[in-house]
Amino acid sequence: MDTPHQPTDRVTRRGLLVGGLLASGVATLAASARAQDHSGHSVAPAEPAPTSAYDAPPPHLGAHGNMTTVGEVDFEANGFDPSALLTDWDVGTPSIENGRTVRTFEIVAEDKEIEIAPGVMFPAWTYNGRVPGPTLRAKEGDRLRIVFRNFGSHPHSMHFHGIHSARMDGVPGAGLIGPGEEFVYEFDATPFGCHLYHCHALPLKRHMHKGMYGAFIIDPDPALHPEFDASARSRLLGTPENAQWQEMVMVMNAFDTNFDNENEFYAVNSIPNAYGNRPIRIEKSRPVRIYLVNVTEFDPINSFHLHANFFDYYDTGTQLTPTLKTVDLIMQCQAQRGILEFSYARHEPGMYMFHAHQSEFTELGWMGMFDVVEA
Repeated sequence: MDTPHQPTDRVTRRGLLVGGLLASGVATLAASARAQDHSGHSVAPAEPAPTSAYDAPPPHLGAHGNMTTVGEVDFEANGFDPSALLTDWDVGTPSIENGRTVRTFEIVAEDKEIEIAPGVMFPAWTYNGRVPGPTLRAKEGDRLRIVFRNFGSHPHSMHFHGIHSARMDGVPGAGLIGPGEEFVYEFDATPFGCHLYHCHALPLKRHMHKGMYGAFIIDPDPALHPEFDASARSRLLGTPENAQWQEMVMVMNAFDTNFDNENEFYAVNSIPNAYGNRPIRIEKSRPVRIYLVNVTEFDPINSFHLHANFFDYYDTGTQLTPTLKTVDLIMQCQAQRGILEFSYARHEPGMYMFHAHQSEFTELGWMGMFDVVEA
């Protein structure tokens, strides 16, 4: 008598990588069908190989031998575009109360299915319908007022990595609210630096992994740092000194699509290979500043490696002099963050890669390109 077949193999991220897959079976078949059909997302034509070893590769062949997902994510349906997220600063609604600036932010928690790779959907929990949530930005010393409404299906909160009272900590009894409820967080913007916020509901790993996090930047007030006036002004949004910089925020994250506590996709700003498929344009005459935040779940560290260049690193961004000078790789554990500053002024124009230096992360989507051009 035949015994019904009982599958025993467990799909893991390493098994997927070895097998050449980028998702579980159903999602992979769906992505493949869409790519072959051509009626959905477009597929880029194959690029010719360089004719000489000294030729620069075309953009798509520069992405680790075109080892990327096939097709395109529908950014319009998602409601956010990773290219736009790079410089989408939410400065709130400013007002003057008792002689000081108060910035009011409106944040909504909601459940939302997003496409993280062509044909691969993920049931996210979001802030303002996007992953990562909006990048909140303020000036040192401002009063911050964050009106948080929970339209999701689970209790949620906003825990800010900054200085505030216990009543504003975003934990049970101090800003953790149920579905349909509202809470107002209020505290001073201090210290200056590159920070983050995230949900602190339990189980914490699930709330973090499903998308409830975002960058939180506090610009230094030059008046409070006269000995570093030039550096402080270069970081203060809206100043002529800051306008000379090419600033962007990169939130390193990953997605466990089959919920086995191992990630199948790695990315910056949520979409694997987004900046390999659409390189980031950099003017070689202007310096670059990256606000880098790691929120990767299920892996102890993530990393950022810059090809053919070196950067100065400001750990947590709470200093105006570099923590490390002239490095090309930085590691961050979850919730660690910092500021990278570098320049391509002495480089020739062309495509320059950046990626995680865990090879598995790179090959599962955490890779991008800078398209360095003359101004």
